[in-house]
Amino acid sequence: MHDNDEHPLAEYDDRLTSLINSMADGVIALDKSLKITLYNGAALNALDVNNLMDRKHIGDVLQPIDKNNQPVDVEALIRSIKIPTTNRDLRLKYADGSAINLYLNVTPVHETYSRGGGVNGYVLQLRDITHEKSLEEERDEFISVVSHELRTPIAIAEGNVGNAQYILEKTANLAQVKKALDATHKQILFLSDMINDLATLSRAERGKLQVEVEPINVHDLLVELASNYVDQARAKGLEIKTDLDPHLELLQSSKLYVREILQNFITNSIKYTQSGSITIGGQAAQGGVLFKVSDTGIGISKSDQEKVFDKFFRSEDFRTRATNGTGLGLYVTMKLARLLHAEISLNSELNKGTTFTIAIPDLATQPKPQQQPGA
Repeated sequence: MHDNDEHPLAEYDDRLTSLINSMADGVIALDKSLKITLYNGAALNALDVNNLMDRKHIGDVLQPIDKNNQPVDVEALIRSIKIPTTNRDLRLKYADGSAINLYLNVTPVHETYSRGGGVNGYVLQLRDITHEKSLEEERDEFISVVSHELRTPIAIAEGNVGNAQYILEKTANLAQVKKALDATHKQILFLSDMINDLATLSRAERGKLQVEVEPINVHDLLVELASNYVDQARAKGLEIKTDLDPHLELLQSSKLYVREILQNFITNSIKYTQSGSITIGGQAAQGGVLFKVSDTGIGISKSDQEKVFDKFFRSEDFRTRATNGTGLGLYVTMKLARLLHAEISLNSELNKGTTFTIAIPDLATQPKPQQQPGA
């Protein structure tokens, strides 16, 4: 009789253990004294523990920190919970110095089916949400940066249009109207560039960028680019120069993306150069073309050079902060460069200028890259 009574319970325990071990999330069951009574392999992985945790106090194996890197008394936290509660603001540090963002759900187990009964234990659910938190932070930063950068040009453009209307009605001074409209046009161009960056970024992040290989007359492309930016450079008292290898030949690559990469370098140079010149160059290189865009601008510090291609990066240099920008241009440039199998290098010195160099291979000699998710 005794054996028959125990058999269903043993079978139930086996099923429960199998069910918990099949879960991707870490699961830990605690008794009322907060000793571990049950756990699965995912919990061992989340806590980076290889040995058994039976009958250990949860505070001995789970030692989270908060967003300010301060230790959290997890046992006090658990005891304070009366209803199922989720916390997404904890972190775990491992022995090797790495850390994860931790999802922790705590569910009290009551002695009776009534919520009024005493707590008989707790069930913890753990999950590594580092990637999710990173995406959330990136989304929040994206919204913050874009909303801020959109607000300024829209306000300036709106003010200038209103000013032009007022001048036209009151004085009909066409010179002043033209000045106001020119200022508005500059802000609209800035918005257009931003939207183009955002559209390209969106396609790149979703792996939707495709390379359409075509022959590019490099000499003509660089001359055209220099001509396109002469007026913008002159408006700041800058000179646009070219340094062209007479032996340049046709380059098989994406004309659209090569142009966008070089445009990003050129506009970046004009933006951060107060006096002097910007030089656009190209020379034949083994297997492709070596492009250079050099300026005599404010330069980039050693510490910033390591981060300049990061998404949303803006230098703390006050001269950089004085200009508009989303911090997306060079990030998008790097995405496009990888798509073209190109290599970018940077040489810069504060107050002396910057040179961006990109070696773009001839794709006729390589397998045609159709699409690269997350390029």
